[in-house]
Amino acid sequence: MIAGGATARPFITHHNELNQQMFLRIAPELYLKMLVVGGMERVYEMGRQFRNEGIDLTHNPEFTSVEAYWAYKDYNDLMEMTEELLDGLAQSLYAGSSVVPYNPVDHDGQPVLKEPLEFNFKRPYKKLRVVPELEKCLGVKFPEGSFESEEFLQWLIAQGKKHNVEMKPPLNIPRVLDALIGHFLEPQCTQPTFICDHPRIMSPLAKWHRDDHRLSERFELFVNQKELVNAYTELNNPLIQREEFLKQARNKAGGDDEAMSVDEGFLLALEHGLPPTAGWGLGVDRLIMFMTSQNSIREVLLFPAMKPTATVVTTYPAGTALSNGVPRLHSF
Repeated sequence: MIAGGATARPFITHHNELNQQMFLRIAPELYLKMLVVGGMERVYEMGRQFRNEGIDLTHNPEFTSVEAYWAYKDYNDLMEMTEELLDGLAQSLYAGSSVVPYNPVDHDGQPVLKEPLEFNFKRPYKKLRVVPELEKCLGVKFPEGSFESEEFLQWLIAQGKKHNVEMKPPLNIPRVLDALIGHFLEPQCTQPTFICDHPRIMSPLAKWHRDDHRLSERFELFVNQKELVNAYTELNNPLIQREEFLKQARNKAGGDDEAMSVDEGFLLALEHGLPPTAGWGLGVDRLIMFMTSQNSIREVLLFPAMKPTATVVTTYPAGTALSNGVPRLHSF
């Protein structure tokens, strides 16, 4: 009944029997963490998610993800697990080699890239920590104090304009930070790279960083400049989680239709006690693209969403014989 667990615009539907507006799910996260509360200390699900967003080479509104939650672990453990998983997968596919060739071709068999790539999944992977890396790229230090103030937002917007960063409204702090990361850090991530330790305001479900409470214990794995994995140490304090949901609700009221809503059922579960937990999600379709040298997500989906090319209207000459409104077939 609430689209939660990610920042995304949902598909809206209606349940006739309950006479209730409902949503296609954008992520299974909140429900899987409720299972951890209930005693399932390691749980995962592979399934379909639905996000009412754009369609391009690496985005489809319906896609497959796998999400996993592991009690008494943190995001450092999940970084190691991610490296082990992908390195082992590459070796199993490519005769013991961690190097995956990537040279997609079009429907005429012609190479899409000017030069073929290779993705080296041999561990360990490079790490880019958001604030220090952005400071290098911007040539300035981040202001001291809160990363959630109006003054910080205006400072971020000024930096974005100075460096000609595309920033789509509404301009709130998470969206501007995401634009800066997309402009400066993601282009550095052709090879498997962790972008980590995001400002906490970007991650309403993640736990604050143990060394700096303005940050979160979160990482995203990028390959070929595209996000493949998102993971973090889970926020398990119900009071702070409520505050984070309320911040999201204010962003939604301000026009951010990707922001989350307050989920009272999940908050009630947290009040019963979520143990220290690490959570992890991977986009299966993108992984298959990278491992099988495909340039478009459409090539790994049986029925991808496609924009209509034209509306076909069939007309018949006057006097055509009809059977129940359908042109009658003639025998020859």
